[in-house]
Amino acid sequence: MATFDMRDERAEARTAEVEASAPVQTQAFDAVVIGGGPAGMAAALAAHKAGARVAIVEREQHLGGILRQCIHPGFGLSHFKQELTGPEYAQRFIDQVHATDIALFLNSMVLGIDSGEPAEGTAVHTVTLMSRAGMLQLTGHAVVLAMGCRERTRSEIKISGSRPAGVFTAGLAQRYINIENLKPGSRTVILGSGDIGLIMARRCTLEGISVEGVYELMPYANGLRRNVKNCLDDFGIPLHLSTTVTRVIGHDRVEAVEVSQVDEHLAPIPGTERIVPCDTLLLSVGLIPENELSVAAGVELDPHTRGAVVDQSLQTGVPGIFACGNVLHVHDLADNVTTESERAGAAAAAYALGDGAGAGAGSAGTGCELTVSPAGIAGYALPGRITTVGLTKLNFRVRRPVDAARVRILAGDEELFAGKVRPFKPSVMESFPLPAKVIQHALDLGVSEIVLSVDPVEEA
Repeated sequence: MATFDMRDERAEARTAEVEASAPVQTQAFDAVVIGGGPAGMAAALAAHKAGARVAIVEREQHLGGILRQCIHPGFGLSHFKQELTGPEYAQRFIDQVHATDIALFLNSMVLGIDSGEPAEGTAVHTVTLMSRAGMLQLTGHAVVLAMGCRERTRSEIKISGSRPAGVFTAGLAQRYINIENLKPGSRTVILGSGDIGLIMARRCTLEGISVEGVYELMPYANGLRRNVKNCLDDFGIPLHLSTTVTRVIGHDRVEAVEVSQVDEHLAPIPGTERIVPCDTLLLSVGLIPENELSVAAGVELDPHTRGAVVDQSLQTGVPGIFACGNVLHVHDLADNVTTESERAGAAAAAYALGDGAGAGAGSAGTGCELTVSPAGIAGYALPGRITTVGLTKLNFRVRRPVDAARVRILAGDEELFAGKVRPFKPSVMESFPLPAKVIQHALDLGVSEIVLSVDPVEEA
């Protein structure tokens, strides 16, 4: 044991000596995009189109991100006006990136984002990364955060029981089947009715894996209605609402799971437990934006989205740092990610090329600074800051489905604007246009906050 420790110490000493003697290479760009998935590529292309020198940093060896394993159709309907699979959708952007001089740093892990000394009033950001070529530093007036999100795991939802093999997140199982050509199991239970869980129910069935059922904690499905129909109903896969997995059973491999019904407080109801034999448990229980780098760079996070607080230009509270895609808030459609990320890339380019002026960079000279907060059944409101007077699209999701509700914009006790009565679903990312005159009215009232409230309407 001591021998190994000594060898490790000598190896670490040699590595440290080499690193100390090797100069860190620095390359300068106007905008550095972190993430090479659909958000990062769309942002980079938009910034490049605006005339910026752009770099993409991606930790995987390929561009495309999560779309590479999403072989089901349903992509591109709004952006390309045709239905594509995930790899087809990604490839279109990959081809566009390769047709430009956008610098690519693949197989590269970003270690941190540090602000340098101000240069002519604009902070220069330094992105430090580790690649096969060693440690590199990329500088730029603008940085676009497009790292996507990760899946919640068993430990985060605290399922009791043993810890055998056979418990996967749905996304990991999707990668195993679609990219690695590996079969995660033969008989599976899926916990969670998010879109990836629904899609994997169908995918497993097509691969000959028996799906015993999809179990959902909430009294409603969390995925898009089309996925419930196409992935469950069409294949006769049962969806059990208000039911969750309360225990994993097995030693070396999953042998069964215990499921229980839950009450209105989402607590398991004693006496409703039953055992479902299976050898695999797939978890589709939510996504978490990958914001560790953001926090380290001083970016403020919204407790509702767990993404950055941004203004209309998708700029965070740190000048020159922008965020878009699933690292900002979890989207329902890749097409929406593309549209949002193109805005972020264009704004980042405007900021970088204008030395911080424009891009809605702040309210310099405008006197506009409003925070936006959710209320009613709205789970979040984005952007969280309004820094310019102009037509603004507010994005939000509701926390529960409702057949009739109205969006209201409030300033204190005054209603500034109201939308039409219509149904809302948690699975759908909604948008609401906020006219410039409403923003100006709020400023005239002297308030510092406006509220987006989604309020159920009683049927007559």
